[in-house]
Amino acid sequence: MPFLLEPIVAGALTLASLGSPAATAPTSLQLNAHDTTGRVAAVSLACDPARGTHPKSNAACAVLDSIDGDFSRLPLHDQPCTLEYAPVDVTAIGVYRGQRVDFRTTYSNRCAADAGSSGVFAF
Repeated sequence: MPFLLEPIVAGALTLASLGSPAATAPTSLQLNAHDTTGRVAAVSLACDPARGTHPKSNAACAVLDSIDGDFSRLPLHDQPCTLEYAPVDVTAIGVYRGQRVDFRTTYSNRCAADAGSSGVFAF
């Protein structure tokens, strides 16, 4: 019966050599918003677990997880906004799960920034 035991031992050794799954790469972001009144807001956001100074870090991390950290794919959040034009420049700089992030865009106002980012830029 030694010939039956060899494949089992070889398989067990192969599985053991794989080790445990790799830890999730870190997420550490600095989110900024600057509007035409001169108001500047900045928050930090880290995920896995969600933390930082972002007022809704859990929700923001969930949104980023749903799009694999690709800020160009931020989903819209359905909420009413005025048509007021008060541009808000937003940036996201840092690392999402080990991938460099350097995102910049402009929304027509703060409400549009919130709605256009599903709350990621709501601070």
